[in-house]
Amino acid sequence: MRALTFALVALFGLTFAAAPLRAADQQTLEIVSKTGVHTFSVEMAVTEAERAKGLMYRKSLPEGQGMLFDFHTEQDTSFWMENTYISLDIIFIRGDGRILRIAENTKPLSQKLIPSGGPVRGVLEVIAGTSRKLGIAVGDKVAHPIFGAR
Repeated sequence: MRALTFALVALFGLTFAAAPLRAADQQTLEIVSKTGVHTFSVEMAVTEAERAKGLMYRKSLPEGQGMLFDFHTEQDTSFWMENTYISLDIIFIRGDGRILRIAENTKPLSQKLIPSGGPVRGVLEVIAGTSRKLGIAVGDKVAHPIFGAR
């Protein structure tokens, strides 16, 4: 019986280990701004554990990529940079897909809270300087299924 239990645990352990993590799935997100449509490939952070980890411990983030945090409903939120080694632009997005606030060039490893400034449905993290470089601004429209049709 003990051997059978061990075999089942080993089998299920391998099954779960081989299953792809939701955050590793890449999806497309677009931001429509005065300077054009900017496309990003984003990892999704939809569970509490995925949102808590975010981009912590990463040493780099390529341009055009990011992480989209889905809170499932609009809510006030705050982020911090503890255990995050790279500077980011943090883009807070309302339920209708409009950008509410942008925290540019955040300080790596900081415990300072970065508030959303109001209720948001999602948050996009991209490499620091992206917002300024692409002309992304408060009020711009984000197109992704969590925000509905554009």
